[in-house]
Amino acid sequence: MSRIEPLNPPYAADVDRALRRWMPPGVPHEPLALFRVLHRNPELASRMFSLGAGLLGHGLLPAMDREIVIARVTARSGCAYEWGAHAATMAPPAGLGPELLRATAQPDAVGSAPWSPRHTALLHAVDELDGTTRLTQSAWDDLSMYYDEARLLELLVLVGWYRTISLLANGLLLEEEPWGARFPETNP
Repeated sequence: MSRIEPLNPPYAADVDRALRRWMPPGVPHEPLALFRVLHRNPELASRMFSLGAGLLGHGLLPAMDREIVIARVTARSGCAYEWGAHAATMAPPAGLGPELLRATAQPDAVGSAPWSPRHTALLHAVDELDGTTRLTQSAWDDLSMYYDEARLLELLVLVGWYRTISLLANGLLLEEEPWGARFPETNP
């Protein structure tokens, strides 16, 4: 049970419009519980929408790279809610298949799947940032072989944003969406 109950339909007209903006067109299910909780504070939800939508819909990183970052950050945070939502909806069209998705939840993500050199550098950087909130020069140099400055800045924000989203979902004790992918068992 969530610590703050998500709004349930019928929604007020302004809330319905706002929630529909957060969801891709034609989605067959209700807006995510996270969005419905955030709309208990519409001003906060509105401010969060701008950054979240910008990272997902208008970012410079390739979609697969973005989803690798999101999957790894949410997995390291133990956020089955957000990992599952992205694994079910955003990761497959971005090219992140089941084997690679499962690998993002393993302690040694890099050794758990056949990653490209670019994605290996990305995963090492995410692990460093998430573990220490710092990035070594060697990790930065590895990333710089694949990304320009604008994409490097976006990558740093993306890691921080999904760490925040994970903290929010975990702090609220959000239950996984019924249609979401199930978080895989991890191997020690």
